[in-house]
Amino acid sequence: MTTRIGVITFPGSLDDRDAQRAIRLAGAEPVALWHGSHDLEGVDALVLPGGFSYGDYLRSGAIAALSPIMSEVKDAAASGMPVLGICNGFQMLVEAHLLPGGLIRNAHQQFIRRDQKLVVENADTAWTSGFERGAEIVIPLKNGEGGYIAEAETLARLEGEGLVAFRYAGVNPNGSMNDIAGLTNERGNVVGLMPHPEHATEPGFGPGTAAAMRSGVDGLTFFESAIAAVTRVAA
Repeated sequence: MTTRIGVITFPGSLDDRDAQRAIRLAGAEPVALWHGSHDLEGVDALVLPGGFSYGDYLRSGAIAALSPIMSEVKDAAASGMPVLGICNGFQMLVEAHLLPGGLIRNAHQQFIRRDQKLVVENADTAWTSGFERGAEIVIPLKNGEGGYIAEAETLARLEGEGLVAFRYAGVNPNGSMNDIAGLTNERGNVVGLMPHPEHATEPGFGPGTAAAMRSGVDGLTFFESAIAAVTRVAA
């Protein structure tokens, strides 16, 4: 049976079609979902894509976190369904309290766009099991409000319980505390990160590597990992 992964479109989503393409390249069936619906259409996993939902009014992801479909997303996450929040989607997960902390304006107050090195800190989640812990990957980054913040007690818990999924390597592009680029929940089914794995899934269109320009496909492993996680559960 083909794994079906839903991609939710919110007003202002920009990378929903890119996420759908990445899912297809990984070997799953992408399912387009609408923010105003209460129907997840029987999908096996969910992606909250990047963009500027509701124009980033109030705070990035704050209004989208209250969209009708988010009640179903919360229920699905609680049941163990793999959920990935990318950039604006990460902001939604934080605003919906599916992941802790907050995301604020970049430390230098400028929008960033770059190919970003990350260290995989947790390879035991539904979205990272295809990596080795400590692996260095390159994923495109583009955001204006990607500075991760949390109270000291929360940071200590994240570090102590191994809930930091990704950390910036080489340079911290937005002033995130503890160089945090992405998180997982305790169960390992919900992951959020600021860089965009859907933009590193196809040779010729990804980040540059030592092998060739634009040949980086590290992002494909995220979606392949989710497919493997769903397959294990089904078995």
